[in-house]
Amino acid sequence: MVINRSFDDVAADDALILILGSMPGVASLKAQQYYAHPRNLFWDIMGELFGFNPRLPYSERLEQLQSNLIALWDVAHQCERPGSLDSNINSNSVIANDFNALFQSSPQIKAIYFNGQKAAQLYQRLVVPTLPENFQSLPRQILPSTSPAHASLSREEKLKQWSQVGETLATLTK
Repeated sequence: MVINRSFDDVAADDALILILGSMPGVASLKAQQYYAHPRNLFWDIMGELFGFNPRLPYSERLEQLQSNLIALWDVAHQCERPGSLDSNINSNSVIANDFNALFQSSPQIKAIYFNGQKAAQLYQRLVVPTLPENFQSLPRQILPSTSPAHASLSREEKLKQWSQVGETLATLTK
């Protein structure tokens, strides 16, 4: 069985919003970049929400997220999963990332958005029970996966739902 390992978090100490995926897919693992599959809409949506070119070099896209107070990570530190589909993650093999350390280094996080259902399920099962109470109660919202495998919603519908991230950020920075 293939053991996949996620990337380090992308989180500045002033981050207000945390976006969580489940585990990078094959294309992302190969490129060593979050959301590297060419048909994944994540960077297109982030570029539209925060006014940057989604074709910028990867390091600059990460800087754009951080300058907009967005942190990015995956729930799973490692897991067994053949291929890229979340449905193929062996739930018993998942080892969660260290969220206590993340919240210590980025204590301003006020809201969490999940890129798909699987990330939310893993977070609820593996992470929430390990957190101090103040982080257990952070507002959480599941958004539609930006993955090309989640094709039941159009790009426009995904963008409409993901716009909640921008609206929340605007509220938090008033």
